[in-house]
Amino acid sequence: MNVVEILSLLNSLHGPSGDEGQVCEKIKELVTPYVDECTVDTLGNLIARKKGAGPKVMFSAHMDSIGMIVTHIEKNGMLHVAPIGGLKAERIVETPLRFKNGRYGTVSCDTETANPKVIDLLVDIGAKDEEEAKSLVKVGDTAAYCTPTLEAGDCIISPYHDDRIACVILIKALEQLGKSDNDLYFVFSVQEEVGLRGAKTAAYGIDPDYGIAVDVTISSDIPNKKKVGTSKLGDGAAIKIMDASVICHPKMVALMESLATEKGIANQRDILAAGGTDAGAIHITRSGVISGGISIPTRYIHSPTEMANKNDIQACIDLVVAFSEAELPKV
Repeated sequence: MNVVEILSLLNSLHGPSGDEGQVCEKIKELVTPYVDECTVDTLGNLIARKKGAGPKVMFSAHMDSIGMIVTHIEKNGMLHVAPIGGLKAERIVETPLRFKNGRYGTVSCDTETANPKVIDLLVDIGAKDEEEAKSLVKVGDTAAYCTPTLEAGDCIISPYHDDRIACVILIKALEQLGKSDNDLYFVFSVQEEVGLRGAKTAAYGIDPDYGIAVDVTISSDIPNKKKVGTSKLGDGAAIKIMDASVICHPKMVALMESLATEKGIANQRDILAAGGTDAGAIHITRSGVISGGISIPTRYIHSPTEMANKNDIQACIDLVVAFSEAELPKV
């Protein structure tokens, strides 16, 4: 399968933070032929290991997505929801949703306020009253965006590039990997959107020498919009320097930039004023880990229609492969 096909497949599965099982099972199926072992830890992280005698390298891409959880059911059958992760109400009004049980709905707003919050939203599942609604969904059920994955020239428009596209990148990198002496751990982590929780436990268990978070980053190339990052769509893999969760190790930055130059991989620097990635949890594990990030420049993050560039995605795949196969300095 190509990148778009895998991304579309993963997005068809249910996987808000804390309920990533469907996504985990599909990724396990896809990567098992390319690794020596696949395990799922207590929290639900999928850890795919390609054994080697060299340094331990941990790549981490999170499987979970933002979403909504039902908190109350009104007498008219409408649902109140709370956010799972960083939802902004103004981005999701009139967005189609899908519940884990296959029920569909759409988001509406119960107020004319100019700055609605998620608590101001209602979800309409087509129920005529409270009784019917309760027969279809329950308090505690979760919902995710139900928008398609589309190709637009060199770009892909999709829900949940954050962070399913990084999962695709690790899958494709495993397909392409040649010989490596490194002890490689490809982690598909859980609960990143609610506090980098999965990466924290996975890194503790693995105790890596090197840690790399593969995740989206804000593409700051939209005219007349505040610049909160440095990356641009189409300029290549974004090598993370810093975000709100991590200041990347200088050795990691230098190593990735050197590899990108050596292999002819288009790259740029990623400095982000806000937000974080699994590197934020990995780098402070145990006595510390040399950590960094490979980022995919993405527009409209956390909206139902995120946009990334195919060439950037391929550059990220190539950089993951290059780092995996590199002769790494002893730690």
